[in-house]
Amino acid sequence: MNAPTSHAPILLTPGPLTTHLETRQAMLRDWGSWDQPFNALTAQVCDRLLRIVHGEHAHVCIPLQGSGTFAVEAALGTLIAPTGKVLVPMQGAYCERIVKILTILGKGVVRYDLQEDQPVDPAQLEALLNADPTVTHVALVHCETTTGLLNPLTRIAEAVERCGRQLIVDAMSTFGALPIDLRHTRAAAVISASGKCLEGVPGMGFVIADRGVLQSSAANSHSLALDLHDQWQYMQATTQWRYTPPTHVMAALHTALELHEREGGVAARAARYQDNCATLITGMRALGFVPYLREADQAPIIATFHAPRDAAYDFATFYQSMRAKGFVLYPGKLTRAATFRIGCIGAITRDDITRMLQSVRQTMLEMGMH
Repeated sequence: MNAPTSHAPILLTPGPLTTHLETRQAMLRDWGSWDQPFNALTAQVCDRLLRIVHGEHAHVCIPLQGSGTFAVEAALGTLIAPTGKVLVPMQGAYCERIVKILTILGKGVVRYDLQEDQPVDPAQLEALLNADPTVTHVALVHCETTTGLLNPLTRIAEAVERCGRQLIVDAMSTFGALPIDLRHTRAAAVISASGKCLEGVPGMGFVIADRGVLQSSAANSHSLALDLHDQWQYMQATTQWRYTPPTHVMAALHTALELHEREGGVAARAARYQDNCATLITGMRALGFVPYLREADQAPIIATFHAPRDAAYDFATFYQSMRAKGFVLYPGKLTRAATFRIGCIGAITRDDITRMLQSVRQTMLEMGMH
């Protein structure tokens, strides 16, 4: 793909991301929120999002104003009955956020506690579900960007289905870059947002929901603004959003989806991100940095590295020096280890990662690290 044309720093984070020039240019036009051309654009975006996960037949796409967390709360609040009880595998900050949302909503929660570098074991998950028949749902973070840990979605979905429960997937950092096939992976909902692997800009979440599950959820929502069922029904009846839509975000996402298709879809984006990630980890190892995760558990989304034990290392100084060289990194979010993170996603290529690695080496010399 062509590199983005910009003098801004490259964002090596899990979102917002560095975007393509064409995506940013799509925001130069103003749209009327009730205008037919904008309604048609919304419909086209939803159709493309459904096709990415092969959800055209049994699922529907509901876009929602706000960040990805808005969409997660909307899905949990709408698709789970007030009496529902949710098992949540716990591996990091975004799993904790799901538990916090469920707790605020007053729904039952069962924690499946894991280490931050430990993927979900489908057999253990199935045993937990069989041991507690009151659990109605499993809420899974596909890739926990606290570390970059990837969970085995297909096998987890099979275990949940065998137990007769429903699966809600937070695919915030995988949608569009890692394969999800709803023809073979049974899920009540898959949730993501515009500003992640689709390489749009932040400001819109969306839920790919099982049509039957959504239709039966009319009385569930705790919220007016976050009621997915009401949002979907209104859009079906009018083709319009219920409330003021993020028009420029939608226009940017429409262009980003065209670029996604032009690049070669999920397979091509996965290959580019895999190449970015492999280049990053190999290069950082050569500079003496130790990855936090085992290679088998690493998603090509964001990589976590242990903080060096070198007395000259200080993350704030390291960050500012890298920022001055044109690269924005991400602090660690772990509770058990001192770490920092470097993203592999966005409109970037191996050449950008290689230049970043050269800047890391230069920064280490400037800081007096060995």
